[in-house]
Amino acid sequence: MRHISGIRSRSAAFMLGTGAPLWIGLGPAFAQEQPAELPPLEVTAKQSAKKKKKVANPAPAPAAASAPVETQPTAKPAATTVSAEPSIGTNTTDITSQDLARINPSNIKDVFSGQPGILVGSSLPMSQKVYVNGIEETNLSVTVDGARQNNKVFHHNGTNLIDPSLLKAARVDAGVAPADAGFGALAGSIAYETKDVGDLLDRDGLGGFVKSSFNTNGNVFTSNLAAYGMSKGFEALGYFSFGDGDDFEAGNGHTVEGTETDFLSGIGKLAYQATSGDRFEISHERLNDEGLRPYRANAIIPPLGLEPALREYRLDRQTTVFNYSDATPQGWWDPKVVLAYSKTEVFTPFTNRRNGRVSPTLGETDTFNGKAENKVAFDTGNVIAGIDFSKSRAALDFPGEYPREKSTVAGAYAQARIEPVLGTRLSFGGRADQQWFTGVNGSKWNDSGLSGNISGEQDLLGRFLTAKAGYSHVWAGVPLAENFIMSPAWTYPNGLEATTADNYTAGLVARYGGWTLEGTIFRTEIDSARIALISRDVESEGFEIGAGYNWGSSFLRVKYANIDATIDGLPADSYTGNYLVTPVGEIITVTAAHTFAGTGLTVGADAEFAPEYDRVIAGSPPYPSYRVVNAFMEYKPQLSTYDLTFRLDVQNIFDETYSDRASYGHEFPGEVTPLYEPGRSFLLSTTAKF
Repeated sequence: MRHISGIRSRSAAFMLGTGAPLWIGLGPAFAQEQPAELPPLEVTAKQSAKKKKKVANPAPAPAAASAPVETQPTAKPAATTVSAEPSIGTNTTDITSQDLARINPSNIKDVFSGQPGILVGSSLPMSQKVYVNGIEETNLSVTVDGARQNNKVFHHNGTNLIDPSLLKAARVDAGVAPADAGFGALAGSIAYETKDVGDLLDRDGLGGFVKSSFNTNGNVFTSNLAAYGMSKGFEALGYFSFGDGDDFEAGNGHTVEGTETDFLSGIGKLAYQATSGDRFEISHERLNDEGLRPYRANAIIPPLGLEPALREYRLDRQTTVFNYSDATPQGWWDPKVVLAYSKTEVFTPFTNRRNGRVSPTLGETDTFNGKAENKVAFDTGNVIAGIDFSKSRAALDFPGEYPREKSTVAGAYAQARIEPVLGTRLSFGGRADQQWFTGVNGSKWNDSGLSGNISGEQDLLGRFLTAKAGYSHVWAGVPLAENFIMSPAWTYPNGLEATTADNYTAGLVARYGGWTLEGTIFRTEIDSARIALISRDVESEGFEIGAGYNWGSSFLRVKYANIDATIDGLPADSYTGNYLVTPVGEIITVTAAHTFAGTGLTVGADAEFAPEYDRVIAGSPPYPSYRVVNAFMEYKPQLSTYDLTFRLDVQNIFDETYSDRASYGHEFPGEVTPLYEPGRSFLLSTTAKF
């Protein structure tokens, strides 16, 4: 563990209150508490034939991780499809547009429901964080439409607040990620894609839809409005979503204060596709969430001194992306250019617990990034090669103190995906990166490193049994610090050590008829993971097994994950694990759905079980077990003039009082109460498309 000098006594403070561990001298705001294309992710939009993308000699892609995306254009979208298999990749999970339609997500936690290896902590969207095999998403390469996200602002906030109603698809590469997934993929990557006009229209014309939802738990009203059109190669999309509601109740009937709904989000897209196939697109996506939240927004902690129980939080995240691609690539020429800017701001007032003085505090991160690459296709697969860059900044505005850190990274990469012989599929690649880092005191240094990955699939007994394995070594330079703990007094006498990681995965998948059986083992080792002025070593290892059966109009799948995480060789906890890792243990998920052919009626249910977890830090109680069950019923009238959908979701049917396993604060009973999840909730939704 390395320590860096320059700590002031002014900023020493309790994080959790009396009896909780201390974080000493980590900056002014801590005193408050004191890819390249992704082949498996390709989503074929409902486009007219002249606009449909044509790929010459595409590389073989892994089998779909979940519901396949509808590929045939239809004048009127069909009812929700419930055809799905368990994830069969050793390290890849695809959430398709059909999955999202079936799930009807209200927040990012819902997006990954049914995936025991991907947990989302907190019941409050603005403080939710995604954990992949226990590793926090800040250690993964996260992109939205190719725009790199740099959102390590405040550890009591979420990292990437995304409105799921905007999403078309999401892909998670757990552990081993390809070189074209981007810089800093220490424990993998997450790629989010938002809706395009081609996902909503199949020919030239105009369209729109209105969706309204009401959640009985908190009287939450949510509305989605969209208008879009395409004509002679031009496309335009405007999409807005807003929500308003009160605090919700937990399963015990008690109101969880500070959980009110108050958000506004939207996306605008303009595109032009020439007859030559050249496609240009620019988009701007923005989300604003504000309201009174617990003083520490990811947990309920008794006020310290004169601190109030609640305070205002205002989170504003935006992303602007320009994309160029060729919709009619020709063998060796399939270019792609991305330029993007993303920014996240968190504003909250800091109350001095001793004198009650209130100081406005603003944290901001932003990133300007881009890449230019080309895919060369040949008979046995393809190779993607390119260059990319990112220029990122972390800034804090606290009265009288304005610390900043900056990082610029330039890299070159190549990734091959080939099938050298029938039944054998390989993916391998590497990247070289150079980083220039500037500290809060103006000190500068630079470093460089290499990353590499290799993974493969071998069909055994035909397609009945497939073996898979992968390995990656990742160099990620020096990550930027969290804004709210930066201090202008920091010094870096010996610089900072680059963070590196090694990832291992292996597994087997068996298929017979509609049956699928899979098993995966994995291990991630992160060395010198930066937390403010210290570094830690993180390990996560475990296994996941799953079984499922798909019989056309129905499917059933069961998954089990067992994940063990450590920090510097000791059991992980959510306090020390901020921006690193969370305890997980065992998670079991069950998902099922059935469509009644010819009726427009679909029903489904899912459940998550978390047994008690006792591999905790010394002196802490075990994590309690919980069982939560949800169900839905959706109806699409077959003879309606418009495309109508009526849906009823019943969430937490048995009114379980629980906090998600990945939520913060389980280790400190009596001092910290983790945010409970909502109790039984009825969610009614109506959608009309024109």
